[in-house]
Amino acid sequence: MKITTINKLCCPFDKADLALQIFAQDLEQNILEGLLTCKTCERYYPIVKGIPIMSPDEYREFKLEQPLIDNWKNHLQGKKTENFRLTNSET
Repeated sequence: MKITTINKLCCPFDKADLALQIFAQDLEQNILEGLLTCKTCERYYPIVKGIPIMSPDEYREFKLEQPLIDNWKNHLQGKKTENFRLTNSET
């Protein structure tokens, strides 16, 4: 995914802007792995092999996304995942 693509994407639920965290890029600076997070509802959408996965909650499977989240634990700054949302660890 090209970094300029973020300007064309919004949260499919509330149409809010998305924050981007980049975890891996290729030599041309294309995003290979990362996380898009809605600034309003805090839903997260993983970027896997350059493709943002932005399916509705009912079509997502947490057990398939869990290995990604586990690998990215260091990037999440202590946040936890719950119902496809990022939450603070105290919550």
